[in-house]
Amino acid sequence: MKIIIAGAGEVGFHLAKLLSFESQDITLIDNNRDNLIYADTHLDIRTIKGDATSIAVLKDAHVKHVDLVIGVTSSEATNITVCVLAKQLGAKRTIARISNTEFLDNKEEIGFMRFGIDELISPEALAAREIALLLNQSAFNDSYEFEDGALTMIGLNLSRTAMFVGKTVKEAAGIFPKLHFVPIAIQRFGTQYTLIPRGDTQFKEGDQVYFITVDNGVDELYKLTGKVKHSIKNVMILGGSKIGKKTARDLCANNFNVKLIESDRDKAFDLADELPRALVINSDGRNVELLEEENIHDMDAFIAVTGNSETNIMSCLVAKSKSVKKTIALVENMDYFQLSHSIGIDTLINKKLLAANNIFRYIRKGEVVAMTKLNNMNAELLEFIVKPTSQVRDKKIKDLDFPRSAIIGGIIRNGEGLIALGEFLIKEGDRIVVCCLPRSINKVEKLFL
Repeated sequence: MKIIIAGAGEVGFHLAKLLSFESQDITLIDNNRDNLIYADTHLDIRTIKGDATSIAVLKDAHVKHVDLVIGVTSSEATNITVCVLAKQLGAKRTIARISNTEFLDNKEEIGFMRFGIDELISPEALAAREIALLLNQSAFNDSYEFEDGALTMIGLNLSRTAMFVGKTVKEAAGIFPKLHFVPIAIQRFGTQYTLIPRGDTQFKEGDQVYFITVDNGVDELYKLTGKVKHSIKNVMILGGSKIGKKTARDLCANNFNVKLIESDRDKAFDLADELPRALVINSDGRNVELLEEENIHDMDAFIAVTGNSETNIMSCLVAKSKSVKKTIALVENMDYFQLSHSIGIDTLINKKLLAANNIFRYIRKGEVVAMTKLNNMNAELLEFIVKPTSQVRDKKIKDLDFPRSAIIGGIIRNGEGLIALGEFLIKEGDRIVVCCLPRSINKVEKLFL
């Protein structure tokens, strides 16, 4: 697949890195020579120094033969312009990164596709949505919804008290007579090894386990894992960034009690005007005395989304020491993901990863309608639509030539989420959620072409 990425910043570089690992034909365009030198020496891609809104530069990148153009510079005006020009010059598909979430809210009314923009993505909006979902599933450290919750992926760390520990997948499934969830991936404690579980796979203490579940399966998982679902009502947000503001606005709209701490005085006053239902405090959130004065011990959740990863991590650790039930930190360094559980923070989120996950589904073959990478794990979760030509159509799951390093997590039929076992007959129009390791992705994709 031929892909042009405009912008070699954090999101653009991370996306180019992930795509280059898959042997995609990548061209990266940026005005900053230093960014391009680093990308050129570390990745197997083509780089072009120049303005991505220049028609000459786009033609030099062979835009008319390109399958996908992704505008992810820091300027949304540039990204929109790049996509419009690229589409007019022959690019098959375009994606623009934007920061103004009004564009997303009014996407259908404005009709961006008429201008040549096929998809809009906002890392800030994706992060805010991820935070809201994590607060809803308070005991879990990772989550993702398919088709508005028809199926939900949740990740958790198995404690010693979990009923799963020491049992195989088959034994654990037998605890409940009707199966409403299925494990799709396991990472053993202290390792970077990702395992696709089978019936004889044993759960062990400290495992990071991912499940696909329907609505009524969530309560079963709480019981089986010994997790307690805390009611979250009072939330403290550190940092009035775009993510902080969007998160505060969304939470206030859902009747949460929100305190937002912002160190910049002018910004704090602006936020107070924009967020009348939130209590905005102008102070340094790293000050432990201030956090105690603002009753941090009464908070159900603490969310740190300043521009400094270390500040976010340290403030979450302070919140944890004050018995806050749920802590979420925004980080830029991907390596921090490996440390989150060992140092005691519930969840780390990363804008680059969220944006890349959202874009990745356009790279996959077959009709992929949703896709996410599991945090700190070498596995992907893909949602395919079964087409008339798909090999899986009108076949039972047990009869599929499915690779061992992949598993069907669930099926959505007519809007209803189903946990399907071997006898389940797949039909045209079904939406199949598959978890697979990188080595099996090509084989899985071919089954749904």
